[in-house]
Amino acid sequence: MKFAKDRPYSDPEKAARKLIEIANAVEAVQDGRIHIEKINGPFLYEFKGNPDEYKAGLNLAIDRGWLWLHESGK
Repeated sequence: MKFAKDRPYSDPEKAARKLIEIANAVEAVQDGRIHIEKINGPFLYEFKGNPDEYKAGLNLAIDRGWLWLHESGK
């Protein structure tokens, strides 16, 4: 029987911290803003997180005030 391995970002805290690490490495485009695709692309493809881990980490980062979404939703 095969057992699933623990995923590195299954803990929302770890996922949120990785998102912040990625965000800090991205150059802001305007008024300190960065495009969300500059964060989600590396998280999903380079660091092999999955969409559920991304969403949980993003929600935690937003709840803690580490990141925020622009009022326009973009």
